[in-house]
Amino acid sequence: MSPTGAPSGQSAQTREVTRTYLEMSAPQQLVLGHPPAVYATLDRIDPCSVETWRALYRQIGEPWHWHDRDAWDQGALAAHLARPEIQIYRVTAELGQDWTEAAGFLELERHTDGSVEIAYIGLDQRVLGRRLGGWLVAEAVKTAFAWGAVRVWLHTCTLDAPAALPNYLARGFLITGVETYQTTV
Repeated sequence: MSPTGAPSGQSAQTREVTRTYLEMSAPQQLVLGHPPAVYATLDRIDPCSVETWRALYRQIGEPWHWHDRDAWDQGALAAHLARPEIQIYRVTAELGQDWTEAAGFLELERHTDGSVEIAYIGLDQRVLGRRLGGWLVAEAVKTAFAWGAVRVWLHTCTLDAPAALPNYLARGFLITGVETYQTTV
């Protein structure tokens, strides 16, 4: 990486990004999509080590410019992961005769107002196109409401996968806010 955070040999660029906030206030709002084209499971990692979390975060988030937690040191991230308000999940998927232990990643955070935030959700590039996105969002919502959420919310942005926002809307999320900002990628 260069000092600007851009991969070596590439210069950083300033881009306008639109962030969209979405929420679902009742489990009855959830719209299930088509089942995935491959067998997959969503399994909680408890406890989740810093090393496991960082590996999933990089693997799943790197293509979508997830860098907000890169600066967190080991202690800060370990303390975050140890909080009872945090749950970490990994998607495992069958790909032909192979299994991938890290086909996706989900982090849920329970807030003091009773809401549960889908803090991170994503799939590995190798499993895109297998209808796992709709399944994963639905599983995240069901898990959050089963955890006692009074409301499930998240935000996405124009740096995310192009299918992210349409997928959230198709699952029954409603837009609650939009903002635009500049960032360096």
